[in-house]
Amino acid sequence: MLRLEGITKIFGGLTALENVSFSIKKGEITGIIGPNGAGKTTLFNIISGIYGITFGDIFLDGEKISRFSPEKLALRGLVRTFQNIELFSQMTVLENVMVGLHTKSKSGIFSCAFKLPCHLKEERLIREKALSLLEFNGIADVADMIAANLPFGKGRLLEIARAMALDPSIILMDEPAAGLNNRETAKLAEIILQLKKSGVTVVLVEHDMELVMEICDSLVVLDLGRMLATGTPLEIQENQAVITAYLGQE
Repeated sequence: MLRLEGITKIFGGLTALENVSFSIKKGEITGIIGPNGAGKTTLFNIISGIYGITFGDIFLDGEKISRFSPEKLALRGLVRTFQNIELFSQMTVLENVMVGLHTKSKSGIFSCAFKLPCHLKEERLIREKALSLLEFNGIADVADMIAANLPFGKGRLLEIARAMALDPSIILMDEPAAGLNNRETAKLAEIILQLKKSGVTVVLVEHDMELVMEICDSLVVLDLGRMLATGTPLEIQENQAVITAYLGQE
């Protein structure tokens, strides 16, 4: 579904990524792991159109998307969440999700301004869909809370719900378990597995190895901006180069 060919990113004289190539299979959960500074978030920023590519190409369902903007990628079904939670802090939890759904709204300025029946009907459907996404993520009980007042873990789940509102075919999650307690991490795993079951492809950068090994179908390992290994979780656990990168060489 997603193919990267020779991705290289140079910031000034610093090579953050060098000749990174791999493929993501449709309907699978793929983890991108590696030590701190390996280039994982930089890679996500390139895939999602935030950073430009120095060299290389990216393909989504066979279409070259290397120079696409984040908005254009979202319309093609590729969305992401962030390592640092990005919410509309002064909107309610429900309104945050409705914003995602409004990207697909068909109501024009005229119908919205004069609150025509077609707009009111669409707005009601958007609200209902937003509530169902909050229920799916287990945070419907805080739908009317201002997002800035959310506990950290529920903020993570809200960001995922808003990404889901775009009806993605592939979702990139940057350290979704960071800052979560055990109960919240278990809920996150459940959500990701349900996304896979519904046909959504999931790619996550994550440091929680227990979560990664539990839910991922395949792993990509980066180290110092280069590809180190790819394989199943079991293959990666037994890979001596990966063990050395994480633990060092005696």
